[in-house]
Amino acid sequence: MTVEASKETLGFQTEVKQLLHLMIHSLYSHPEVFLRELISNASDAADKLRFAALHDSSLLESDPNLDIRVSFDKEAKTVTITDNGVGMSRQEVIDNLGTIAKSGTGEFLKQMTGDQKKDAQLIGQFGVGFYSAFIVADKVTVETRKAGEQEGVRWISEGAGEFSVESIDREQRGTTIILHLKSEQQEFADGWRLRSIIRKYSDHISLPVLMLKDQPEPEEGEEKVEIEPEWETVNTAKALWCRSRSDISDEEYKEFYKHISHDFADPLKWSHNRVEGKLEYTSLLYVPSKAPFDLYNRDMQQGLKLYVQRVFIMDEAEQFLPMYLRFIKGVVDSNDLSLNVSREILQKEPQVESMKTALTKRVLDMLAKLAKSDQETYQAFWGEFGQVLKEGPAEDFANREKIAALLRFASTHTGTSAQSVSLADYMGRMKEGQEKIYFITAESYNAAANSPHLEVFRKKGIEVLLLTDRVDEWLMSHMHEFDGKQFVDVGRGDLDLGTLDDEADQKAKEEAAKEHEDLITRIKTVLADSVEEVRVTNRLTDSPACLVVGQFDMGAQMKSILQAAGQDVPESKPIMEINADHALITRLDHEPDEDRFGDLVHIIFDQANLAAGGKLDDPAAYVKRLNQFLVEVAG
Repeated sequence: MTVEASKETLGFQTEVKQLLHLMIHSLYSHPEVFLRELISNASDAADKLRFAALHDSSLLESDPNLDIRVSFDKEAKTVTITDNGVGMSRQEVIDNLGTIAKSGTGEFLKQMTGDQKKDAQLIGQFGVGFYSAFIVADKVTVETRKAGEQEGVRWISEGAGEFSVESIDREQRGTTIILHLKSEQQEFADGWRLRSIIRKYSDHISLPVLMLKDQPEPEEGEEKVEIEPEWETVNTAKALWCRSRSDISDEEYKEFYKHISHDFADPLKWSHNRVEGKLEYTSLLYVPSKAPFDLYNRDMQQGLKLYVQRVFIMDEAEQFLPMYLRFIKGVVDSNDLSLNVSREILQKEPQVESMKTALTKRVLDMLAKLAKSDQETYQAFWGEFGQVLKEGPAEDFANREKIAALLRFASTHTGTSAQSVSLADYMGRMKEGQEKIYFITAESYNAAANSPHLEVFRKKGIEVLLLTDRVDEWLMSHMHEFDGKQFVDVGRGDLDLGTLDDEADQKAKEEAAKEHEDLITRIKTVLADSVEEVRVTNRLTDSPACLVVGQFDMGAQMKSILQAAGQDVPESKPIMEINADHALITRLDHEPDEDRFGDLVHIIFDQANLAAGGKLDDPAAYVKRLNQFLVEVAG
């Protein structure tokens, strides 16, 4: 096939068109990021070639020294970025530059709001740095040849509806990107401007970023002498994590985070450590300030960048942190692993498990320090990543207490839905003689805060944690105590307040149960198919009745999660507890008509079900019974 015959014009995916429009308009306030993104991509290409060359040294061809070269042409109004990394094949060019080859594209586009600041952050989280070229260029040309292949490829687009791809002869492996600058962006065709951007954003890149030395200006009266062009290194060209912490500024740490994460926002916190001894490795771990859009997809790409003796091995090495810390970004550089390590080998390496234990502890300690030193920033972190951290107690038994100390909840003490109460805060406010930590799970904050189960706790001034996230019931099934205090679900089993329960209240409950034995029997008969048991309670002060989950039965929240996942849910019936002092229960006890008695019992049961956040099996029957009683009352 001739070069000319191989030329074709293709259309962008609809998603890419939308993305290009957004990149051009949303990021206009800081267009210089285009150079950071393209240099970062070039660095990744070099890393990939170095790793591939470990298995096949012929891929380096006759050019083993890897670098990135940045040049400009003021007259042609172009900026060019060239690398001699792994390069791309024709199909890779079409896949990588003509489509968004990532999962979740539709979800990404749904989250676009039109708010420039928010959308800019979203773009960074999605990792589509190449398209930032169109912020400053009205035409982009990419010429590339994949290492080990003979034929090169040229890709050209003006960032509109289509792009062209053609085969070319290209001697050098790697990729060259030529940006044809827009008239209003020609400031970037300037050596000083480009150098300043490279030093600002890409000083930490571990391979040299080269630019041609400026030609010296002649003295007055002298003729300008053209000298041989000479390339010079602009950046430090030393892996940032290998440098001493005292030599690295906060700004450099932040820019390195943006380089490895393709995030536009600064990180919340980071931890840089070198470990020597039985294991030798360096880690640089970051807590992002914003959650990626696919955070709750447990199949998302996650993990640290792995280097062995400063040689890049793999992206997303998920073996070094547990799943509940999948939001952590960073690098780990080991001296103990072999250069030909693979994902399969990593799973069997004993050193990896030791590193995972240490890195997990490092992250949890970093979060604990943040929570102690800057509560406002920690609350921002919790708002983004709290639900993921709640997966921890079930996955990481060894660190269960550490994770529990990091959790935050809404509470009856604060009176707001904000999850700001730690378990330490709760314990500091416990009543004298209180031996348990009380909580309730519900579908929403209002359902939890207004639950009948809390009535006796309000009466006695006992704080209750309000848990409303979908993961909460599952979380509490794996957390049995904290600092020696047992967790108790106030909506489950028989209520035992221990020493907080007045003897008089307990005695009154026993007497009421004895006094209303006949009523309980009648209610049981009516609700035989709906409840496991009926009993008198001392947990209610204002409501006539409430429904309680059996001590070992599955809660409503967990049932709904399993049902949504299409799994079978074991059958179980709630326990109905009645408030013997309530006027409605007294009225019920004196109702001689068994039909009216049955209707009233069903109304009370359905109301208790609704108050617990449940769904009625027959809403129409409930409405009919209630309307009938309303008519009688009105009459």
